[in-house]
Amino acid sequence: MLRFLCMVLLILPVLWADAQQFTAADSLRGQLTPLRTCFDVHFYELDVAIDPEKRTVSGSNAIHFLTEADIERLQIDLFSNLTIDSIVWKGEQLSYTRRHDAVFVSFPVRLSRGERHVIQVYYQGIPITAKSAPWDGGFVWQKDSRGKHHIGVACEGLGASMWWPNKDHLSDEPDSMRMHFTVPNGLMCVGNGTLLTRVINKTHTRWSWGVRNPINNYNVSVNIGDFAHFRDYYHNGNDSLQLNYYVLRENLEKAKVHFKQVQPMLAIFEQAFGPYPFYEDGYALIETPYVGMEHQSGIAYGNKFTKGYLGRFPGEMDFDYIIIHETGHEWWGNSVSMNDIADMWVHESFCTYAESVFVEGKYGFDKMVQYLIYQKDFINNSSPVSGVYGMNNKGNERDMYYKGAWMLHTLRSVVNDDARFKAMIKALALEFRHRTVDGKQVIAFINSYLGMNLDAFFAQYLNHANLPVLEFRRSRGALCLRWKTPEKAFVMPMEWSTSPERSDRVTVHADKWVSVPMKKEAFKSLTFRHDRFLFTEKRVTKEKDSPKF
Repeated sequence: MLRFLCMVLLILPVLWADAQQFTAADSLRGQLTPLRTCFDVHFYELDVAIDPEKRTVSGSNAIHFLTEADIERLQIDLFSNLTIDSIVWKGEQLSYTRRHDAVFVSFPVRLSRGERHVIQVYYQGIPITAKSAPWDGGFVWQKDSRGKHHIGVACEGLGASMWWPNKDHLSDEPDSMRMHFTVPNGLMCVGNGTLLTRVINKTHTRWSWGVRNPINNYNVSVNIGDFAHFRDYYHNGNDSLQLNYYVLRENLEKAKVHFKQVQPMLAIFEQAFGPYPFYEDGYALIETPYVGMEHQSGIAYGNKFTKGYLGRFPGEMDFDYIIIHETGHEWWGNSVSMNDIADMWVHESFCTYAESVFVEGKYGFDKMVQYLIYQKDFINNSSPVSGVYGMNNKGNERDMYYKGAWMLHTLRSVVNDDARFKAMIKALALEFRHRTVDGKQVIAFINSYLGMNLDAFFAQYLNHANLPVLEFRRSRGALCLRWKTPEKAFVMPMEWSTSPERSDRVTVHADKWVSVPMKKEAFKSLTFRHDRFLFTEKRVTKEKDSPKF
């Protein structure tokens, strides 16, 4: 979690970069320099042997790319604790240098723009072991109750280059990918997408998997264990989606019952966001030795077949949080993907809001609001949701979930037309399907679709730590309202009640009082709609009582 000085909490992310403790390694990983923009990856073929006893990886990755400029050098990425044996191009070993986790590859001739090339990177070593996956990232090496290896990897934020060489920047997704994993016999290895082949020799088995859709690097996964496999199908009237489930053998019967919630969930999500984005690659839940991760078409599942989050859940809502949340990422994060980790809110805010979409679809509007109110307690407002661009910085790691979801719930109340708001969310998912985007593109699309200028709205919730403050007072027989926020163009309606039977609404501006008639007795029973909008309130009597920004 990033820590910020109090004096910079309200400064735009692009301006508080100097207050962060960024390093050369951060910029090498986060920036799109000419050595990265000069080539576009369109295919990876990863071929890795994993030794569970020694906890090592060894193998190669073939990087297929198109040159976007005339080049003699380019940058790929691989953590410095892993050794590069060689980098081969057209049968010739290339020279390279390393700085931190960046690898600068030199070609013996100048490559011309518009050419297709392949470099094969051979490597080996002991990858990082996660201390608390999925939050810190790395490999998880455990054993099941029968003493068999149970292994997984999670590397969101940390980066896929912690275990395989690639162009580790989220803006460049391969169009498709093949993965070959060699593991000891007696263990199953599950990757993303579709199982292509399984080749067994005396001591080891080579499992080959493929995805036919774009995939971001941190979604590429490997799962090893003594799995039992069963299959189901989801039919939406037009297509049939294969559902594959891989669980430890001891949990097979439990999983057959527990995973029945997948089909109705998919129906709700498809209605809200459009067709499941990866029909060609299928859908899978894979039991992992950590709680979960949204690995595309091969979701890591470790919620121990419980309701809520490891058995903790609000009220009467009895769904499995990990199944719902990580599946939501198939639309928000895996299909609609950010270009820079500073816009991680595009993944997590929409996906967390997708939880409430599911709750509304299953339990109704009132339960959805109850669920969001439960989540509101987790908002900390300690730093901006947005991160710093070009520095591999993702901003507030908690608020991008819950504050982001409440931002969208608040937007729904601002629009005040559920049909139009829901149509916008679905159109957004379809517009950027299988694409990488910037947060600005997402906001511009929302503005255009709704016919509203919401720039100041999003800036308030994404770029500032504090919530907007609703200042109110009664003066001369009227209720007076204004927003106090550093976003001077901020405009947002507010709703209030003075009795259970009555609700009123008025548009409120930053630093500009708006008045509506209100009797003294009504003012005494005044309550604002904290169930519809995310804000704080302050009753003021004089200008000096206003909060300072």
